[in-house]
Amino acid sequence: MRAVFAVPAGKKKELAALLEADPYAEGSFARAGYKMKDGPAIGESAENIYVYIKADEAFLKKARERLKPLLAEMKKEEEERIAEKIEKEEEAAEGGFGAIFG
Repeated sequence: MRAVFAVPAGKKKELAALLEADPYAEGSFARAGYKMKDGPAIGESAENIYVYIKADEAFLKKARERLKPLLAEMKKEEEERIAEKIEKEEEAAEGGFGAIFG
């Protein structure tokens, strides 16, 4: 499963601290893996930072609870659009590595 969370750009320090906290702990964001993108980097508004997480449903539920105080409202269509953009960006990056290391 995957999820995208929107956080107002003004809360970037708080978001980074939460995502990077205790990286070796069971259930940490670092162990699950995440991608954090500024809106303009993926063709979206500069108002938000987006956090993309691909993990099991249980982790995503806990992640939503932990991020709740920071979250901006986001429609399901927006979440899907942003998830697809981030996934395409990752695929392009992986393709580039393949061309380099052939």
